[in-house]
Amino acid sequence: MEKEIRTELEPQLTANAIKVLERRYLIKDENGKIIETPKELFWRVAKALAAPDAKFGATGEEVDATTREFYEMMANLEFTPNSPTMMNAGRPLGQLSACFVLPVEDTMESIFDTVKHAALIHKSGGGTGFSFARLRPKGSMVASTSGVASGPVSFMKVVNAATEAVKQGGTRRGANMGMLRVDHPDILDFITVKDDLNELINFNISVVIPNEFMEKVEKDQDYDLIDPRTKKPYLKDNQPVRLNARKVFRLIVEHAWKTGEPGVMFVDKMNEGNPSPKVAPYEATNPCGEQPLLPYESCNLGSLNLSRMLKTVVDASNPVQPYKYEIDWDKLEKAAEKGVHFLDNVIEANKYPLPEIDKWTKDLRKIGLGVMGWADMLSLLEIPYDSEAALRLGEEVMSFIKEKAHSASRKLAEKRGVFPLWKKSVFYDEEKGTGVPIRNSTVTTIAPAGTISIIAGCSSGIEPVFAVSYVRNVMDNTKLVEVNPYFEKKAKERGFYSEELMQRIAQTGSVAHIPEVPEDIKRIFVTSHDIKPEWHIQMQAAFQKFTDNAVSKTINLAEEATVEDVETAYWMAYKLNCKGVTVYRDGCRKGQVLSFQKEPQKGEDVTIKERPDLLQGFTEKIKTGYGNLYVTVNTLNGKPFEVFAQIGKSGYTTMADTEAVCRLISLAFRSGIKLESVVEQLVGIGGSSQIFQEGGIVTSIPDAIAKVLKKHFINGKNTQNLRKDIDLEICPDCGGGLVFKEGCLLCQECGFSRC
Repeated sequence: MEKEIRTELEPQLTANAIKVLERRYLIKDENGKIIETPKELFWRVAKALAAPDAKFGATGEEVDATTREFYEMMANLEFTPNSPTMMNAGRPLGQLSACFVLPVEDTMESIFDTVKHAALIHKSGGGTGFSFARLRPKGSMVASTSGVASGPVSFMKVVNAATEAVKQGGTRRGANMGMLRVDHPDILDFITVKDDLNELINFNISVVIPNEFMEKVEKDQDYDLIDPRTKKPYLKDNQPVRLNARKVFRLIVEHAWKTGEPGVMFVDKMNEGNPSPKVAPYEATNPCGEQPLLPYESCNLGSLNLSRMLKTVVDASNPVQPYKYEIDWDKLEKAAEKGVHFLDNVIEANKYPLPEIDKWTKDLRKIGLGVMGWADMLSLLEIPYDSEAALRLGEEVMSFIKEKAHSASRKLAEKRGVFPLWKKSVFYDEEKGTGVPIRNSTVTTIAPAGTISIIAGCSSGIEPVFAVSYVRNVMDNTKLVEVNPYFEKKAKERGFYSEELMQRIAQTGSVAHIPEVPEDIKRIFVTSHDIKPEWHIQMQAAFQKFTDNAVSKTINLAEEATVEDVETAYWMAYKLNCKGVTVYRDGCRKGQVLSFQKEPQKGEDVTIKERPDLLQGFTEKIKTGYGNLYVTVNTLNGKPFEVFAQIGKSGYTTMADTEAVCRLISLAFRSGIKLESVVEQLVGIGGSSQIFQEGGIVTSIPDAIAKVLKKHFINGKNTQNLRKDIDLEICPDCGGGLVFKEGCLLCQECGFSRC
């Protein structure tokens, strides 16, 4: 492919970006060997996304010019499309959309059609959103069988199980958004379902809230629950069931404080931005909440890197830094125009997983051009994130992007025509018989940009910097200190840089309490947890003013934040016209490392069983990235009592580590720790050499031992669900640290994400 690449421009990638591309995006052969370079990846994507121009009359030379334009935009890290486009463009699968909304009607046939369709979407690399509001409540009569309905939450668990089974081929994990109206009879079960973090591990959940409910909360009034079949008040014992709005709202807030969920979707505010209300109202969003969609629509997203939209100007008055940055508005305008062109072509080039999705996506042609690198732009402009100046600039930047993006969509309409349902949209006046021609019914969205921001080497979405400095694990447990490049540059210019200081900052990620850092630098380089919740919300609101769809943003709270703090955040988001809100209180999802069957009393030792002289067992061979591993499990009374393992010719260090792991596993079993607790700590541990084999991927030697134990002692038995990675602090793929952003757990090292 290198011969086809008609440009000398090399992608400007960080080492971490290359690592993420190699792990998740570059093409591999059947043996898992990488057979594509980052340059070839960007060219593959550019070529596939320029090709649709030919449908609209472009010559071969013009298509080639667009290919180079798209390539250079990505290689310069000025724009990056959503992950499925990067993964699948120019490849046989060809599914380019990040997310979809599927309908869930109140019939068994519809429900299981939706489960099947969701599985197909997850397999192709997409996420799905659902409104379960049409399903009859738990305990309702089912006329056809004279049985009773199991309710929305039970069917969410069916979708969750299907998602868990698919795993999306090891490249992206399935993500879902489950939504239920606050007036559904099962709303209390829905609000509390994720108290147990083993439940619905592949779901984010949000309560759909109309303005009327919030008005009743303010007035401390009761409200009717509504029967989804009759659209009338829900009756129990022939009496309408009513709940107190303030108490229900408080319950939502308490559980958001406890687990980070549920979030809320202000549905009336969401529908104020619906471009086609005559077609259907919005009822659901994608998994991160920023893209409301009608059933069977897909979202096609991409982000402009604002840190690349700056120019340097001479500042002779400052001898330490004889230059300063300004926004390059011309460059930003051109990037917005090219981004709209690119995303409209995604709709044409896409191979949709269902014919209904093909139809509805093309009928309304929604795209979502957003931004990333906002915190980096502010740092370079020396503007604190939590300042009025930052809010004003956020409005100015997003207003400019929206204006130029809409202008680009109107220009495309002149060449390619308006979207098919244009006459049923807000852009057309039926009485006058005229309207504003536009190609795309929505144009702007602020997405999380979690993994693609790692590729672009910038801060994610409109989030603050998560940490100024942090420790990154690499192979053989070597730890490297990663420092924000703009902070590092500033520290060296100002003369306070040292490796010891960077290591000290990495202990918390913040410079707020580091005396060596000058006060003006502390103000510029604030992190997520340095910033008060109200500034997070005001920033979300500033960008929402000029965003067609919605804004993905996490409202970070300190661990000591109160329930009242969460309630204040939700109210503020509502009052400032945000379309939804997600909070995350630091530490609210941390899981217990090991669960003992009983806590020993003070001074009491844990009893360790003596080994009998004779035990029965078995040995099983399992392939790992380090060679064949031979796992021997000896049992007592049918339960595992001790584990031994031998690993081929892989070196003494690996053999020693394997022996150490087995000794600790054996000690745990002999101390009475539950099998499930041991397996859940081992399963999914990442390693530097991972390998696919029958039954899935083996990520490490501990993971291989866990798979043997699970196969022989857990599968098919009525045991508790094994906790997955939703409450872990380390990445199950690579062992890096996980952070919570925009409703998702994200590994900043390898790009793993779990929504």
